[in-house]
Amino acid sequence: MTQAGHRHRVVVVGAGFGGLFAIKALRRAPVDITLINGTAYHLFQPLLYQMATGILSEGEIAPPIREVLKRQKNVDVRLGWVTDVDVEKKVVSVSGPGIEYTVGYDTLIVAAGASQSYFGNDEFADHAPGMKSVDDALELRARIFGAFEVADLHTDPETIQRWLTFVIVGAGPTGTELAGQIAELAHRTLPGQYKHIDPRQARIILVDAIGAVLNTFGDHLSAGAQRQLEKLGVEVKLNTKVVGVDSTGIEVEDPDGRHRIESITKVWAAGVAAPPLARKLAEAAGAKTDRAGRVFVEKDTSLPGHPEVFVLGDMMNLAGQDGKPLPGVAQVAIQSGRHAADQIKRRLSGKEAGQPFKYFDKGSLATISRFSAVASIGKIRLSGFPAWLVWVAVHLFYLVGFKNRVTAVLHWAVSFIGRGRSERVATQQQAFARRAIRAYGDPFERERVAAVTAHRRENGAVPPRTPEVAREPLSVRE
Repeated sequence: MTQAGHRHRVVVVGAGFGGLFAIKALRRAPVDITLINGTAYHLFQPLLYQMATGILSEGEIAPPIREVLKRQKNVDVRLGWVTDVDVEKKVVSVSGPGIEYTVGYDTLIVAAGASQSYFGNDEFADHAPGMKSVDDALELRARIFGAFEVADLHTDPETIQRWLTFVIVGAGPTGTELAGQIAELAHRTLPGQYKHIDPRQARIILVDAIGAVLNTFGDHLSAGAQRQLEKLGVEVKLNTKVVGVDSTGIEVEDPDGRHRIESITKVWAAGVAAPPLARKLAEAAGAKTDRAGRVFVEKDTSLPGHPEVFVLGDMMNLAGQDGKPLPGVAQVAIQSGRHAADQIKRRLSGKEAGQPFKYFDKGSLATISRFSAVASIGKIRLSGFPAWLVWVAVHLFYLVGFKNRVTAVLHWAVSFIGRGRSERVATQQQAFARRAIRAYGDPFERERVAAVTAHRRENGAVPPRTPEVAREPLSVRE
């Protein structure tokens, strides 16, 4: 007990792997948990690329948080983005849809994930969306399938080729998997469905500033993955740095100089950074951050000087046994979430706490195409169909919910055994809504201001608005 009549209050920020597994590990602990998340769903981020390429639906990889935790009675789920943390008063400030509120805590777990990094070129985002959210994947789905539709309307060969050129920046697992799936679309799924274009003429270009595909998998698997991509028709351009992105193309620099690639559809899969909350948390506690914005934490993942605050997963900078910072992968988040929960339970039971977090590397997986993947598990290196079977088993195991596992298997059968894609619906709103909302502003704030202004006008506090200054909501077509 921390206060008379109150149980220990644990606030968890983020419903990703770290936050969710910490909460589940506390299901029988004598604590009251408040989960704060910016969306109402838990996102299985490793499968976002399959959502973007029409294999899986959003519901299969993003189950509702309340449904996932419905049997855990010590959890209160709240929607909102944590904007600030007062580590002295032990209070977090939250911005929800049209409402601001605060939540007090005795222990705080911060696992807000990571955001896309454009390495200081945030203007690239309008023309090359990342792959970090459901909104990102829906936008990319609309852009990818829409590109084939628009190309079919044109007669100019250069215009057609511009629409049929897909550039993916970043040759890590996300970029590699996405490139392979777009190649499968162009060469296996879509041929024969268009009267005026041949989808097989599409160019899929994978660009990276480093010199290897899947460089963390080792030379053998990396080289094999590149060969498989090239066999699928993907153009792999390594040691190639992106220096400019606009609506109709991308500028790159390689050892031969500067070049332009004409392309309407670009995807950014290179680089991640901690969210702004990490910097605010570090400043509040006097902690340090690295170049990616991750917070340097103690060995038990707690915030320096504040053992009641745990920073997990992609937000923490903690050296592993090899002395290098732990990678921003799902297993680090899952294991650090469980470790933080164990520390809380030990403290509440009066046991010694502060044990260092020890990460057990269960390996890395990435798919290249149907029935082909690479796997690095300890000293074991697998490629091709055996690695693909391991990939299927691991991803099914970590998918939340029995129904999601069943429907994922069915949709994989449609896509990998057959030639269809179960989720090809794409709308204009999905393609353009992000830019429209950014121009329009926060709709909840606009509604609040409009309501306040109307109330004041009714009471004679402000003059009536004239047609000249009235502004209609921005159309998604603008």
